[in-house]
Amino acid sequence: MDYGPILKDIKPTKEEKQHIDDVSSRLMNFLQKLCDDGNIDAKVTLVGSVAKNTALKGKSDIDIFIAFPLDTDKQYLKETGLELAHECCKKFESAPEHHFASHPYVTTDIEGCEVDIVPCYAINDGSELKSAVDRTILHTRYVKSNLTKEQEDEVLLLKRFMAMTGTYGSEFKVGGFAGYLCELLIINYGNFENTLKEAINWKYGQSIDLKNYNTSRLFEGDPLIVIDPTDMNRNVAAALRLNKMAEFMQSARNYIFSDNKKDYFYPLERNIEKEDILNEFSKRNSDLIAVRFNIPDMPLDTLHPQLKKTCEALERKMNEEEFNVFKADYWSDEILTGVILLEMASSKLNDIKVNVGPKVFFNKACENFAAKYGRENCYIQGDFLVHTQKREFRNARQLVEYIFTQEHIGLIKVGKNLKKTIINTYEFITLDEIENEGFLEFLDDFINPGQHIVR
Repeated sequence: MDYGPILKDIKPTKEEKQHIDDVSSRLMNFLQKLCDDGNIDAKVTLVGSVAKNTALKGKSDIDIFIAFPLDTDKQYLKETGLELAHECCKKFESAPEHHFASHPYVTTDIEGCEVDIVPCYAINDGSELKSAVDRTILHTRYVKSNLTKEQEDEVLLLKRFMAMTGTYGSEFKVGGFAGYLCELLIINYGNFENTLKEAINWKYGQSIDLKNYNTSRLFEGDPLIVIDPTDMNRNVAAALRLNKMAEFMQSARNYIFSDNKKDYFYPLERNIEKEDILNEFSKRNSDLIAVRFNIPDMPLDTLHPQLKKTCEALERKMNEEEFNVFKADYWSDEILTGVILLEMASSKLNDIKVNVGPKVFFNKACENFAAKYGRENCYIQGDFLVHTQKREFRNARQLVEYIFTQEHIGLIKVGKNLKKTIINTYEFITLDEIENEGFLEFLDDFINPGQHIVR
C-alpha cells in the first residue's frame, strides 16, 4: 500500500515543524542561561516525540526536562525546577499550571504550543533512578539512537492507526499504548505492517526484550511485556489494559483483510443525532439507570480511575443483589459533571430470595444457621441448607438510592474524592437531559462498542 498520501496528512507541516523548533530552541536557551547565570548545576534537554521526530500533526507538544546531578537534594530540585519554570512563563507571558508526577512540574501554553517543563535527575541507566520521570531522557536517547529516519514515518503510521481505532494513549482514561511503546514496537518489528502482522499472533503474556535482559518473569500476569531497554526492571506496557491490547490485535486483523485500508487512518464517519441515539436505546427494550453527579476539581489521572472504580463497584453490587446489569460505563465532561450509566437486563425482582447457608456436611455451621432463621424455615437446595426470605430491594433504583447515602455509601468502593459529591448531588436523569456532543459520542460508543476497530 502507498502510505505517501496518508503521511502527508498526518506528518507536521514544514511550517508547524519550524515553529515548534523555534519555540523549543528559544525556551531551552532561556532556561539554560538562567541555570548558567544563577550557578545552577543543571542541563536543559528536549525530550519526547518532538525530540524524536515522531510527533503527529497537531500533537507537537514540547517537553523540556531540566536535569540535575544525582546528588542534588530533592527539595532543592523541586523548588529550583519550579522557580525556573515560572521564570520562563513570566518571560514568555504565559500562565503556569502545576501538575504532579513523582514531583511537581509546570504545564503552560506558549505561542500556541503546549509546553511541559519538568525537573529530573540526570541518570545514565535505570539502576540510578530516583524519580519516575528520570527515565524520559534515556528513552529519548535510546529511540534517537535506534530508530532510523525511515522508521520515524512507520511510528507515525502506527500511532495514527492506534489513535483512530481507540487504542493509543497510556493515560488512564484510555489505557492504551504509549508513544514510547509504539516506538519500541517499530524498532523491534521493523515497520508498521510487520508490527500488525506480528501482533495478530500475540499470546497473553507476549514478551519483547530488545536487549535480552531476560527479566520478563518479573511481570508475569501482565498481558504484554516489553522490557524497557533503559531499565531491565520496568515493563513499558505496564499501563496497557488487556481490553486495549485485544482491541489493537483485532483492529490489526481487520486491517490486514480490509479493502478499505486508508479509512483506518482517518476519524470514523458518524452522523450522531440525539433522536437516533435515543431511538436505538428504545429498540433495545432495556431499563436504563443514568445517575448524574457533580465532580470535584482534581487531575484527570485521578478523576478517571475513581469514576471507573465507582462504576464497577456499583455494577458488582447490583449483580450481587440479583439485579442483572447488561452493561455499565461512565462518562464525564471532566469539568463539572459525571454520569454512571447502567443498562439493566432486569431491574425489577420478585418479593423473595433464597439465602444460601452452609453445606450440610458442616454440622456446627448448619446448627447456627438453623438457629438464626428457624429450623421450620430452612430446607435443602442441592447439598446446601438454605432459607427463603423477603427481599429488601425489588427495584434497582431503590438500591441505588439506598447506597448513595452517608450511612450506606460504604457498601461499595467509591473513589475517595467522589463520595461527598455523589451523596450530595446525585440525581437520576433521562438520556436527553445532557446537551453535550461528547456525551452523545459516549452513548453512540455504548451502543456500538466495536465500531472503531473496523472500517
